[in-house]
Amino acid sequence: MGLILLVGLVSGRIVSKFKLPEVTGYLLGGVLIGGSFLNIIPHDIVGQLSIISEVALGFIAFSIGSELKISHIKKVGKGIVIITLCEALGAVILVTLAMMTLGGKDLSFSIVIGAIAAATAPAATLMVIRQYKAKGPVVNTLLPIVAMDDAVGIIVFGVSITVAKGLSSIGGEVTLYNMLFEPIMEIVLAVVIGIGIGIILAFISKSAKGGDQLLALTIGVVFISVGISSHFNVSPLLLCMAIGTTVSNIMPNSKRTLDVVDRFTPPIFIAFFTFAGAELDLSVLLTVGLAGAIYIVVRVIGKVLGAGIGARIAKSPKTVQQYLGLTLVPQAGVAIGLAMAAQEALPNHGMEIRAIILGATVVYEMAGPLLTKMALTKAGEVDKNIVNNTVSV
Repeated sequence: MGLILLVGLVSGRIVSKFKLPEVTGYLLGGVLIGGSFLNIIPHDIVGQLSIISEVALGFIAFSIGSELKISHIKKVGKGIVIITLCEALGAVILVTLAMMTLGGKDLSFSIVIGAIAAATAPAATLMVIRQYKAKGPVVNTLLPIVAMDDAVGIIVFGVSITVAKGLSSIGGEVTLYNMLFEPIMEIVLAVVIGIGIGIILAFISKSAKGGDQLLALTIGVVFISVGISSHFNVSPLLLCMAIGTTVSNIMPNSKRTLDVVDRFTPPIFIAFFTFAGAELDLSVLLTVGLAGAIYIVVRVIGKVLGAGIGARIAKSPKTVQQYLGLTLVPQAGVAIGLAMAAQEALPNHGMEIRAIILGATVVYEMAGPLLTKMALTKAGEVDKNIVNNTVSV
């Protein structure tokens, strides 16, 4: 853990001198000490530290959920929902069609990997926004979209995997119950539990004396929430997002809670991204072939086109129409989790799907933060003083 933190810290500082996002440095530092290069932290050891990823994703989801204030959503209106559906389904449709036509894959393979294409990793994007203190229409649109993106992805994947099972004659017939009810219930359960925990946290927080007690209370709640999500087999991202959303909307002084959490999360995020880099196996890139190249390229096209079309329908500002899609490229934890679920559900295709998603993750997690920074810079939403100077962690 000490090595992960120190390597991440140093590599983040080094890349910031080249005006690159620090999260890119964390990932590169992890790749360097991981099994793909120096093997200081082998892949079997990485597997024993999965709690880092689970907890970090919990705090990331909590932070993103806190941005979903009802007052803000009322201002942005239904446009956010339209853009979210367009960017998610744009990637799903284009990847599915490309796999069938260009990749020569069957329908069951194509619809499952197409569904995984909807998922977007909010962590890297959030880190870039925080590092460059980005503000403006693109950021205001982006934050609620990445918060809702996983809900769309889980629903689409639940429907697709059920249809694919039926097409492959694995796992029984396709029923309306399995296709719609089960994934919807998973989402509803996660949200309901999250709202309940958020109400409890907001109530107990009133009696916390000082920032230290409030910090300990919030950290404990997030840890327990991640454990609860595992116990009930629901999405920890959705559950923790619901907590953050509830707290930010019902607590008059919610900013105090969010500020004390921000004191704790920086080393967690450094460890998370460095750990993610160490977990990446670059040899996977050699196994994905044409199908992997199709997925990597077409998913980005789908996200960019879908976001652009959705933003035009929603009559969003020009900067949102032009640059939002590029901020939705990163893909990591949720997509890998869905790929592992696909491997279990579709043994005939699962290994290939997982290899493609892992290979794409390597590319997206390296290129995603750079594309996000470029898009926010062109949109004029980054703090120019930070971009023009070396940034310390």
